Amino acid sequence: MIIVPLDKSFGAKSEHDKKAFIAQLQAYAGSAGLAGLIIPVWEGSGGGMNFIAPTPWHPFFQSIGMGYVMENVNRELAW
Repeated sequence: MIIVPLDKSFGAKSEHDKKAFIAQLQAYAGSAGLAGLIIPVWEGSGGGMNFIAPTPWHPFFQSIGMGYVMENVNRELAW
């Protein structure tokens, strides 16, 4: 999996725009030689972390927060 921290404004996008953006990120990651499913994460309005991930992965993402994600970023994709 490729966890991608995004600005909290991502949460305000329409479902269509979110899916299109994720597809762009997936293609870009592939062209950069990264394999795995893009999992966008962003800060929620209540301070928690929101994410889009397959249902079986929800317990993991519910157990971590943005602090954990940011502490463990190990690569940066440049546009």
